[in-house]
Amino acid sequence: MRTDTPQTIRLKDYKPHPYVMRHVALDVRLDPQRTQVYTSLTMAPNPASEQPGGPLVLDGEAIELVSISIDDRTLDETHYCVDDDTLTIHHPPAGDFTLVMETTCNPDANTALSGLYRSSGVYCTQCEAEGFRRICYSIDRPDNLAVYRVRIEAGKADVPVLLANGNLVDHADMAGSDRHFAVWEDPFPKPSYLFALVAGDLACVEDSFTTMSGRDVALKIYVEHGKEDRCDWAMQSLKASMRWDEEAFGREYDLDIFMIVAVSDFNMGAMENKGLNVFNDKYILARPDTATDQDYANIEAIIAHEYFHNWTGNRITCRDWFQLCLKEGLTVFRDQEFTCDLRSRPVKRITDVRLLRSHQFPEDAGPLAHPVRPGSYIEINNFYTATVYEKGAEVVRMMKTLLGPEAFRKALDLYFDRHDGEAATVEDFVQCMADVSGRDMSQFFRWYEQAGTPAVTAAGEWNEADGTYSLTVQQEVPDTPGQTQKGPHLIPLGIGLVGVGGEDIALRSSSPGWDARGLIELTKATQSFVFDGVGERPVLSLNRGFSAPVRLSTGNDARDTLFLMAHDSDGFNRWEAGQTAARNLILDTMPALAANEALPSAEPLIEALRQVLQDQSLEPAFMSAMLTLPGETDLASHIGKNVDPGLVHEAREQVRSALGTGLKDQLAHAWSVNEVTGDYSPDAASAGCRALRFAALSLMAAADLETGAKMAFDLFSSAGNMTEKAAALAVLSAYDRPERDEALERFYADYEDDHLVVDKWFAFHAMRPLEDCADRVRGLMKHPAFKLTQPNRVRALVGTFAAANPVRFNAPDGSGYRLVADLIIELDPVNPQVAARTAAGFKSWRVLERRRRAAAEGELRRIEVVENLSRDTREIVTRCLS
Repeated sequence: MRTDTPQTIRLKDYKPHPYVMRHVALDVRLDPQRTQVYTSLTMAPNPASEQPGGPLVLDGEAIELVSISIDDRTLDETHYCVDDDTLTIHHPPAGDFTLVMETTCNPDANTALSGLYRSSGVYCTQCEAEGFRRICYSIDRPDNLAVYRVRIEAGKADVPVLLANGNLVDHADMAGSDRHFAVWEDPFPKPSYLFALVAGDLACVEDSFTTMSGRDVALKIYVEHGKEDRCDWAMQSLKASMRWDEEAFGREYDLDIFMIVAVSDFNMGAMENKGLNVFNDKYILARPDTATDQDYANIEAIIAHEYFHNWTGNRITCRDWFQLCLKEGLTVFRDQEFTCDLRSRPVKRITDVRLLRSHQFPEDAGPLAHPVRPGSYIEINNFYTATVYEKGAEVVRMMKTLLGPEAFRKALDLYFDRHDGEAATVEDFVQCMADVSGRDMSQFFRWYEQAGTPAVTAAGEWNEADGTYSLTVQQEVPDTPGQTQKGPHLIPLGIGLVGVGGEDIALRSSSPGWDARGLIELTKATQSFVFDGVGERPVLSLNRGFSAPVRLSTGNDARDTLFLMAHDSDGFNRWEAGQTAARNLILDTMPALAANEALPSAEPLIEALRQVLQDQSLEPAFMSAMLTLPGETDLASHIGKNVDPGLVHEAREQVRSALGTGLKDQLAHAWSVNEVTGDYSPDAASAGCRALRFAALSLMAAADLETGAKMAFDLFSSAGNMTEKAAALAVLSAYDRPERDEALERFYADYEDDHLVVDKWFAFHAMRPLEDCADRVRGLMKHPAFKLTQPNRVRALVGTFAAANPVRFNAPDGSGYRLVADLIIELDPVNPQVAARTAAGFKSWRVLERRRRAAAEGELRRIEVVENLSRDTREIVTRCLS
């Protein structure tokens, strides 16, 4: 582990490497403790470099150099030097040359899960962002694209499957030995972070796909033996992704084979290695008795995401890691569109905005705020964030909104044509938008350069005499760490004016910035628009479809908000009105609870939701979303300072109880009529019915715990699938009831040999909002099934506690903070990436009230002074405290 003074890497300092690797040949001879790697690099001075040639500096970490030669000439130690991070050859040849090295690494000892490691006896690699250097010395940066040929050798009995990127060109047993080998060639140049190798005793599920040009592609999913029956949905999702990318974006797959390998130990969700995707097995394995509706939806979306990377990430990659949003934001946008087309667009949009508000908005408002394209970093692994992914996707979506679907598609086609086979920048991507549309995108580019969530305030006035509606809109971009002087954004805002009968009023305007597609473009700090022909008092519906990732205040009063909740033709804004009404009620309830005064009436919201539940035109999944109140993290983010998470939780529960009481009959009806019978199916319609049932059950339990707990336990006992079991446990886990403990005990007994389901069991314990939760989690960290070396298990228990249980993580006595800090300190030497991501759970500590704020800061400072703290964790902790 590197423990030297961290070096800050800055975008402005980017320079091409003085050398370029054109061809990489690897001969990997696998052994659990001492894998030998023979590397042959075809090298040359880089003509793109300002100073090509000179000393050759290669990246390398946690590997041992055995031998080194150039053009068949062995080098002694006077010709090179090695330190913890690099191999430097002092005087390489002036022209092209071949560099050959033998190195060794220890897969079994690699608990960081970066580079080559073993998971349940299977050799696998994770090279993004900088893991390839833990396999061999190389130019380990994304702007060096090379063609790879990989030979893998291992014992045939223990390791019968040998996989790497590209196409298989040779495979044979080795004469006079119990070993065998395979040779793979990838004809497409790629950066080192896309290299992949997997070897082990794995089962294979096979299928095929015929591309739009008539080529047959072999599809293979490799899993542990005995889990082949859990791959059907993953294979269906892969084929659906391939077909959709052809139809939606004209992108055809380019190799003869596409492989996925599922492993149980993985730092991320999945990795898009060219032709050989490696997945966390929770995003591959699904069967009705082990996976929930949400699991099925996640599998579908993440398989799509990684497959779509073949073009947006692999064929066109990033010039440097500052451009991470170029591949991730664009690909998240593409997988969101895929899900919108396969399922429900309004419900998907709601789901994505919920995620943005619960994860990215707090990030943008705290000490970890950074632009979509950051200007500097110490450890790039710390920038795989909601800002890069989710906000990055919103930035791409705004470009589509501004250009329109047809021009946007043409701009993407130009991007693919112009930059195929290149390492590109965000400027390259945005320039394609500008070239096709003729727009000046310079102001829009601030979305990539300025951190913080813009606050937009709108005020409208209807003039009955002349039939006009005047709208004044203001924007403010808040200060963030390192950024105080910011210019206004270009903000596209979808707009509607809803008449008294609930119908949209036809909009006409000659104001600058008005777009007849129902869009206003905000480019100044303050801007005014006048709409003509408005013959009745309208209600403003702004930011329709969540057209821009902003915090919006429209000035609509409670009556107008409830009106939009009932009538807005835009599905997202109808839901948004419901969220606004619920949030306002919760925020009004908080001071009443604190002062022990009469609580505000929930009746207006109850009546509005009653109308929603009686509206047969709405799909059940949308009704479920309408019944789900804003989350506690979202509420805290909205409050912004001196937050008391305990009071937030109490007020939210009080409102849920009031809704459950007031909607008793409607909820019971929704519970009854939305039961799905017959064989389980994860299709959107069935999942939506189940979601509405479980949302109804949750509110009924909040109002009448005795009845609700019995219903939940009965559901658990009779459940025909994991979705029903998990929904029942989610309700029971929130309360101190004997049914809860019995259900959890039975759940573990039934599934203790299934690690993915046991992860759910740990998570249910971590979500309980009761005072003993921190002690319960600490006790479970000593459970035989809990292991620090398993990222999924750590995330299920401690990650869930820190991210999904704000009332107990932010306990006023600091016990939640101590628990998480203890885990981070213990985990950091084992797996710095997971430790750092866990530390990011402290990102919102500054918005808390004084006592909690002091307790959180104390734990951060305790982590900060730990000796030999990794640079991953140190960067997060230092930024949180700065």
